[in-house]
Amino acid sequence: MVRVLYIVSAEHESGTYIPPHQHECYELVYYIKGLGTCNVGTRSYHFRNSSFSLIPPNTKHDENHQPEADILFVGFHCDNPQMNALAGVYEDDKEQTVLQNLLRMKEEFCRKREGFAELLNLQMSEITVHLLRLLGATGSPSLSEDRVQYVMNYMDEHYRQKLPIGSLAEMSGYSYDRFRHLFKERYGCSPLRYLLLKRLDYAKSLLKHTQMHISEVSAASGFVNDAQFCNMFKREIGLTPRTFRINNRAN
Repeated sequence: MVRVLYIVSAEHESGTYIPPHQHECYELVYYIKGLGTCNVGTRSYHFRNSSFSLIPPNTKHDENHQPEADILFVGFHCDNPQMNALAGVYEDDKEQTVLQNLLRMKEEFCRKREGFAELLNLQMSEITVHLLRLLGATGSPSLSEDRVQYVMNYMDEHYRQKLPIGSLAEMSGYSYDRFRHLFKERYGCSPLRYLLLKRLDYAKSLLKHTQMHISEVSAASGFVNDAQFCNMFKREIGLTPRTFRINNRAN
């Protein structure tokens, strides 16, 4: 039997930290838009867009949001003991089945038509069955295992910002040297070079498709100044930014 207690939408500003707390019910927290870390019980996890945490009753948990976040969470009672074994953070499937069901529940809760409470319980029952199939039967891995991939995802979204390698290492939970070693072992280049290539690819796109001044391209791509941008561009691409723009427009 499943009984829904609440369903809530929330937005968190960048850098929001929610200290450890616990509930007497299950809580499912869906990160529609989010990136950060959390602890569920004694284990640490990373979450990102389209992932969700499942927290059993009386289990301490917290959340540390890096950028701003858009989340949807539901509290519920469930008498299926197998749910306790699913504590952790997981990714939704390609169809975003969990999210779609939660959005249906949110709509039903907001409209509050006759019988909405019973329907919410049925919809949450459907989600719990899906979770047991998705996570229990298939053994879907949680997001706690791949900390380097998590950091790379963050780099892909924020490469135009200032990203000190020390901060990225701290985000991964590894030491500075260990993070650099693992990153290069997996992706074939250092974190610093990966950022450089991402920024250069973005700069090339701006040079090809916009009328932005070279200094504007430099700033928009995440370089410290024009001189650094032009030197790095010439070294890696073999042309100055201006020549690259002229040649590509001519083609």
